[in-house]
Amino acid sequence: IAMIDLLIRDLDKEMTEAEADEKHSQADYEKTMSESVKKRAADSKLLAEKSAARADAESELQMRKEARDGSVKEHMATGSYIASLHSECDWLVQYYDVRKE
Repeated sequence: IAMIDLLIRDLDKEMTEAEADEKHSQADYEKTMSESVKKRAADSKLLAEKSAARADAESELQMRKEARDGSVKEHMATGSYIASLHSECDWLVQYYDVRKE
């Protein structure tokens, strides 16, 4: 009978330890899950912010490319105008004597 009582006490002790371990493990799991939910929410927010920043940067890039293209066209037109003025001036200088007479 003493042996059976010893087995019962050992079994009760093991069951108590198992229940305590189970509660501890469950608490750790719940804590991990709540932290994961918070992290996912923060990551989602960060992703949305970065996506918005990228969209803003891309629109700024597009606007600057268009402005640059306009500036290049204007520069080329100015260069053409200067070249035409130069050729007119050369013609005037070349035929100055003829026109003077």
